[in-house]
Amino acid sequence: MTDAISHQAPEMNTAPSSKVRVWDPLVRVFHWGLVAAFATAWLTADELQPVHEVAGYTVAGLVAFRLVWGLVGSRYARFAQFLKGPGETLAYLGDMTRGRERRYLGHNPAGAAMIVALLVTLSGTAFTGWLLEDEARLAMLPTIPAIVAPAWADDDGEHEYGARGEIEGPLKEVHETLANLMLLLAALHVGGVVLASFRHHENLARAMVTGDKRGPGPADIA
Repeated sequence: MTDAISHQAPEMNTAPSSKVRVWDPLVRVFHWGLVAAFATAWLTADELQPVHEVAGYTVAGLVAFRLVWGLVGSRYARFAQFLKGPGETLAYLGDMTRGRERRYLGHNPAGAAMIVALLVTLSGTAFTGWLLEDEARLAMLPTIPAIVAPAWADDDGEHEYGARGEIEGPLKEVHETLANLMLLLAALHVGGVVLASFRHHENLARAMVTGDKRGPGPADIA
């Protein structure tokens, strides 16, 4: 907490060439912990179910923490600091296509939109996975329409299509679709980080390890 408070306003009295603390320790632990937990969940799906479930609960816990920290955390961790409206986000994306986007000390509008997409997708993935763990939890849901037609593969060609089957089949499809979407979003996120690092001549991945970034210049948004 001291770390967060001591760097509340790094843009004040800071030379552009100096380093400033942007990402507090809890944001960094959240970020890399989430990378590890999601990767573990993805690699153990349908193979090591106990490990998969632990990784899923870890993801859910980290997302819950980030939602709270986005309200009460350090300056650049707060949603109020970096979330922008659709107009500003689209304008930033337009500037990106023309190679003239401004540098943001915290999350830029495109990065902020990606964070929202990641948190929503992760929440949905964790929730549907939690429902699938216990038959009693499935009873809380109404029948969910299948994304694709379910194909039962019983040896005898029969399947008991009861209440559990009606829900679990489509719900599993939703869970897997969200997990695949999360993988796509993660790839886009990494691509955005690489592009921004190249455009603004700074290593954003390293900044998420050290917490420090280059101080804001005259044209930067702090």
